[in-house]
Order: sequence, then structure tokens, then C-alpha cells
Amino acid sequence: MRSASFLLIVLGLGLGGCSVNPATGRTQLILISPQQVLAMSDAAATEVVAQHGGEIESPPLRAYVDRVGQGLAQRTEIEFRDAHDWTFTIVDSDEINAFALPGGKVYLSRGLLERFTNEAQVAAVLGHEIGHVTARHVDERLSQVALAQLGLGALGEATESQLALVVVSMVTQGTLLRFGRDQEREADIQGLKYMTAAGYDPDAMLEVLQILADASTGPRPPEFLSTHPHPKSRLRTVRGLLDGPYHHTRNNPAFRKYRRRFQEEAAPYLSPPRLASHPSAPAPGMKRRALWNWTKSR
Repeated sequence: MRSASFLLIVLGLGLGGCSVNPATGRTQLILISPQQVLAMSDAAATEVVAQHGGEIESPPLRAYVDRVGQGLAQRTEIEFRDAHDWTFTIVDSDEINAFALPGGKVYLSRGLLERFTNEAQVAAVLGHEIGHVTARHVDERLSQVALAQLGLGALGEATESQLALVVVSMVTQGTLLRFGRDQEREADIQGLKYMTAAGYDPDAMLEVLQILADASTGPRPPEFLSTHPHPKSRLRTVRGLLDGPYHHTRNNPAFRKYRRRFQEEAAPYLSPPRLASHPSAPAPGMKRRALWNWTKSR
């Protein structure tokens, strides 16, 4: 009897939690309501940012990344444009990393941003992370882990604070954002779709993946390798997409990388090597640590 009851509960949750994702067309099993997802994401965001060095202080840089991100968010499927409170945050960390929480919270590390040379690269990373949100990959992971940690009965009665603790624990252990190759491919497909819709050259995604591949050869593996498959496997997939459905973007002036805009609006507020075109003074909005390093380097 207990086994039968347990099976009925599982079947009931499964049937009630299955839906077709409007972004990917894939049927998914999501056991946590949208309201719970948003509440736990909001509750966990502060601690998650703190664990990754806090938000960078430069207002111009924050505004720049937010502008790029919001432009991409408006190219998502209509079901996601206004349903999510899209936010784009730069965490002040040397890690080469980017990740997203459910509900539209996207994070990019300063260490990764410092590797870029054009705006389309920023759009490629943000588009990929937006793709994880619209594909509801994090929601799937949350459902799986929350179910395992809280149990079937407790999951339906869990408070937002209990679920938030699950989120923070998963981020700390690197389990929330650890996706398989199929999910990474899905996020890359979504990212390419959003960035090209915004007029960016999708070739920049290849540039980003090459940056990640080069970084992975160092003595200390970058943080993104704990949550993403090796970029070389993704390079092959993206090249195939650029040669296929995105072939029309090749050498097409309608799709741009915006190097100059990045150099003028973002580069001056990054690390000293990016200040080569402004050698006379440190950029406004830099953190004290960056300012001290800049002064020392002179």
C-alpha cells in the first residue's frame, strides 16, 4: 500500500509538473511553481553575489552590461520578456565565470569581462546564460535536488527560505549550475538566437569559447569548468551552427561586434591593461584595489 501511494504521488507530481517549454519546444518536468522559483532566487541572490566577491562598484560598467543584457532579454520569447525581472550583475571576482539563477538573474565575472575585446562577446555570454533561464535548466536542477533533499511530502510544503537554502547550497557545491552537454548545446542555440536577433555577429561566440579554451590550459582550471563541459566540445557544435542555420550572418554588415563601443564604454573601467588608451589617469569608477594596482604598475 505504501509503495502504491508513493507511486501515485510521483505520478501525480510528474503529470502536474510536465509542460512544453516555449523557447525550446521540449517537454520538461518542473516540480516547483514559478512563484517558488522567483521567491527562492530573490532570497538566495544576496548570498550568492557575496560568495563571488560582491557586485562591482563601477556605475558606468554596471550600466553598460545591463544595457547589453536588457537588449538581449527583449529578444527572448514573449513568455519570458515580462514574466522575469531580468537583472545583469558583474561580480567582482578574478574567476573566469558566468552563471544564472532562475527568474532572470544573470551574473558575469570581472575576470571574464576583462578578457573581452568587443561587445558581441559580452552578448554571447549573456545570451548563453539567458538561454539557460529560458530553457529552464536551473528550474529542472532545482526540482531534482530539492526533491532529493526535502523529499516528496516536504517539497510541496517547503517555505521560500528553505528552498533558498537549497539554492545557496547548490551554488556553493557547484551542483545547481552543472549542466550536461545537451543542456549546454541548448543554451548555446538559445544564445545564438538572441544575440543575432539583437544584431550581434554570432562569430563572437566562437571567440568566447576560444578564450575559455585558452584559459583552461593554465595551472589553475577556471571556475567555469566546474559547471560547463570543456569549451572545445562546444566549439565544434557552434561552428556547425554557424555553417548551417546562421550561415547568412557571415560577412554580413547587419551583424556587428561593436569593438569601438566596448573600448569606449567598458574597457576604461576594467583592469589596467585595458587602460592603454587612457594612460594619464585611472578610469573613474574603479575600485580601490584596481586603483592601487594601477598606481603600483606605473
